[in-house]
Amino acid sequence: MTRSDFDTPINRFGSHCVKWDMMETLYGIPHDRGLAMWVADMEFRPPAAVQTALQNMLDHGIYGYFGDERPYLEALTWWMETRHGWKPDPSHIFTTHGLVNAVGLCLQAFTQPGDGVVLMTPVYHAFARTIRASGREVVECALNNNAGRYELDIAAWDAQLTGRETMLILCSPHNPGGRVWTAAELREIADFATRHDLILVSDEIHFDLTYPGQRHIVMPNAAPDVSDRLVMLTATTKTFNIAGAHIGNVIIADEVLRKKFASVMGAIGISPNSFGMHMVTAACSPEGAAWVDDLMTYLDGNRQLFDAAVNAIPGLKSMPLEATYLSWVDFSGTGLSKSEMLARVETQAAIATNHGDSFGKGGENFIRFNIAAPRVQIEEAITRLQGVFADLQ
Repeated sequence: MTRSDFDTPINRFGSHCVKWDMMETLYGIPHDRGLAMWVADMEFRPPAAVQTALQNMLDHGIYGYFGDERPYLEALTWWMETRHGWKPDPSHIFTTHGLVNAVGLCLQAFTQPGDGVVLMTPVYHAFARTIRASGREVVECALNNNAGRYELDIAAWDAQLTGRETMLILCSPHNPGGRVWTAAELREIADFATRHDLILVSDEIHFDLTYPGQRHIVMPNAAPDVSDRLVMLTATTKTFNIAGAHIGNVIIADEVLRKKFASVMGAIGISPNSFGMHMVTAACSPEGAAWVDDLMTYLDGNRQLFDAAVNAIPGLKSMPLEATYLSWVDFSGTGLSKSEMLARVETQAAIATNHGDSFGKGGENFIRFNIAAPRVQIEEAITRLQGVFADLQ
């Protein structure tokens, strides 16, 4: 018996939901027939404990400044220790307005305008956008696509760097490829950062969303000796589908780095969002853990269904997901141009997606699909894709 209903569709139109309410404006897909499979949030309500926490706030009826973070920090550290075998010192945890905000703060704290910031591409598109907006240079170190599985290419990256680079932003697990990096791979990345004297920012926002047979390893456990250059980014927003709370964690063990980051936080004047603090405290609990276990069982069913259908269409290949709910589909085998494949997916099938080239080098022939939705929506997407690519079959 599951602890949540993942099967019943929820109408999100008219709720100021960017994923659905902006689909027609941004994609030209009519809202009466469109399927939104782009923005990385889920079509599911969070655990009941989160709804209860919000209801308690509403019943109280006063929405003042948040104070006494101890329950929040206790819940976070309990979650890290219970789910990931890592118990950070609560005094090392900063609360930011989400992890894109956290990346921007890290850029301000640890780099200078003009510095190179290394990304292992293709990778989450907001990294590059934030780097460029900060006046830093994006340095794309391309992952090796080995028969549909991303692998590191450390030797090529060693040769590529010029010495102007000061930071590496790691996405672990990887978005959009869905890789769970092994302990050996994480060790290689840590050694690469040390060898080139890079601050290592490890964004692990998808760390709870792993599939059967996979185990995420947090960077402090994989490479404990790099704590003097490591900045951990974690959040519960992807895990529990509370992205609108805009709340994330920056965790820094090194005192020197921690003081630099605290200075930037203080200069900007960031303080916690009380709604997010209550939601996270409620979610990081045994009830929340049971909900996540149910969620991943359900998403595993979606993954298997979507992959089997996509891979049955000649010319399409879905990269096997080890984590996340973001399916990364290679269209290169179709021989279609970018405009031709997007015309079929978006104009004909009316499915809004993320374009692969926005993730950087190596993403040009890919499209990203969000499969965190009721199964009936996944089945509808499959039917539409099969229809618009029927001539290839």
